[in-house]
Amino acid sequence: MAAKSAKPEVRNLAVNRPAGHLYHLLDKFEAGIELTGTEVKSIREGKANLKDSYAVIRHGEAWMVDCHISTYRAGSYLNHPPLRERRLLLRRVEINKLTGKTQEKGLTLIPLRLYLKKNRIKVELALAKGKKIYDRREASRRRTIDRETEQAIHEHRRRHS
Repeated sequence: MAAKSAKPEVRNLAVNRPAGHLYHLLDKFEAGIELTGTEVKSIREGKANLKDSYAVIRHGEAWMVDCHISTYRAGSYLNHPPLRERRLLLRRVEINKLTGKTQEKGLTLIPLRLYLKKNRIKVELALAKGKKIYDRREASRRRTIDRETEQAIHEHRRRHS
């Protein structure tokens, strides 16, 4: 019998790929999310989009805004609206910490990914600061230089082996 792995199985359901390009990611949090049944089924089918979404703290509660979860194709009249605001489930201490941080200039909460952990859908949030255009250009330039350096090292090793 195979031994169980120590790490619980985590499966990504939706990823916000442009977030790392557009923001400096400062701190990450894990949050639960309050969903309806048809939303859960739609997310498990991979029909969620986090691209333009963000989170806000309002009246002591965290909310995810502009997260598009497509309507469930086999749903009935009880289907959910695709762009409704969804409550995030965080501890009071975390909400208080995030309230203070998001009131600082230029900091926002960005959902990075929706994933399945122990049969529950979770959201990974990041406290982020927007990058300026020159920061994005510098990051792109650095990636290109690193890639060319790695290729040169690889070619050098291939020739001299």
